[in-house]
Amino acid sequence: MSPKVVPLKIASARENVRHVFVRDLVVEARIGIYRHEKKSAQRIRINLDLSVVDDYLADADNVDQVVCYEQVVVETKEIIALGHINLVETLAERIAEQILAMPKVLSVRVRIEKLDVLPDVGSVGIEIERAAN
Repeated sequence: MSPKVVPLKIASARENVRHVFVRDLVVEARIGIYRHEKKSAQRIRINLDLSVVDDYLADADNVDQVVCYEQVVVETKEIIALGHINLVETLAERIAEQILAMPKVLSVRVRIEKLDVLPDVGSVGIEIERAAN
């Protein structure tokens, strides 16, 4: 079993920032530069950390006031479903761009791991952090 990604300390009462996260989203993706990677999908694991404006009013109990993690997952899967991508870096940038377009998102950290690349390695991959303009 591979180690889990530990959630970051992102939430801040002082700065009115909420931490929304998605952990260990494992999906099949058509990704890679090699011929065998272009022929079939492979497993990747995605972890996302979002810094979000924390202006939620608990009395309202209204989903329209928050960043919906289900929407984050759905949109991430939609990007993957668009077709083959050569580089993990490209996929990470596309996911970050899509998430940053959501209202209230201040920044996003995207970590993508290819799980079945090398027989003696649990995973390989990259992590990026991007901020809204």
